[in-house]
Amino acid sequence: MRVFVTGASGFIGQAVVRELIGAGHQVIGLARSDSAARTLAKLGAKTHAGSLHEPDTLRAGAAGADGVIHLAFIHGPGDIPLGRRLGVILGGSPLGIVGRFGTAITTADRCAIDAMAGALKGSGRPLVTVFGTMGMAAGRTATEDDEPDPRSPGWMRSQTEAAVKAWAERGVRATVVRLAPSVHGDGDHGLIPRLIATARKHRSAGYVGDGANRWSAIHRLDAALLLRLALEQGQAGACYHGVAEEGVAFREIAEVIGRRLNLPAVSMTPKEAARRFSWLAPFAAYDNPASSRLTQQRLGWRPTHPGLLADLDGAPPYFEISRTSSAPVPGQ
Repeated sequence: MRVFVTGASGFIGQAVVRELIGAGHQVIGLARSDSAARTLAKLGAKTHAGSLHEPDTLRAGAAGADGVIHLAFIHGPGDIPLGRRLGVILGGSPLGIVGRFGTAITTADRCAIDAMAGALKGSGRPLVTVFGTMGMAAGRTATEDDEPDPRSPGWMRSQTEAAVKAWAERGVRATVVRLAPSVHGDGDHGLIPRLIATARKHRSAGYVGDGANRWSAIHRLDAALLLRLALEQGQAGACYHGVAEEGVAFREIAEVIGRRLNLPAVSMTPKEAARRFSWLAPFAAYDNPASSRLTQQRLGWRPTHPGLLADLDGAPPYFEISRTSSAPVPGQ
């Protein structure tokens, strides 16, 4: 199968490219820079120059493929074209910048999805898209059959799920894969390195309240396999969960980080957490267990790689890369 992959040069994307090529597929990766193109060439993938802000380019990439895996997402203001960025910054009260930024990146993602799905319309070809379990309701184990919750910290991005599923009714084998907030492994530059960097800065590893709130987790190699299976076997309109561990207590994460940095793990109030974690605070306090039981049954997928705590405890690179980590605002 000839597969067009956005975000192919990223942390998860590189694992997906290797997984696809190893299974005999041909990969064409979206590359917005020479550096990304070089990375893809080393992996054995072809490149398709462009970005998420170029619908015509995305449409052409999808039209020439047998299937699409959409991983790319706008993670910071620098990823937005200057004109739109100025609109976010100057478009109202400074207190509303985060909301305007969220709207801008969600709108761009929706336009990108519509461009690629439009090229696949009526063909029955697969479109695999990625969202986050952080869009689900708190306090109970989310399943693949649950809908996103408007009260969740990941709600803004999760709204696009409905648009993806609508394409399944227009002749696209469109599927949604919800990934855990921690997709971990060598090269991780997401939320866990951000927590490590914050602990180093404040000389303690923090958690909110008793730290019993849970994060689900998955190793990036398990995620890559799941995304390939969703491409090959996924049913139109289906939702799958990229979750290997249903729920790891946030306090346990903080304690491992503290132990590895020789720092205390400390409880914080929500107000203290807001000062320390900034935009990450709602996610750090969120109880977000999620199950992949139905995904495993429906796709025959089984996660086999190390869990989050084992990965943290046995992986010195986590405590090196976090020194310079500038983790993105999460899409989850």
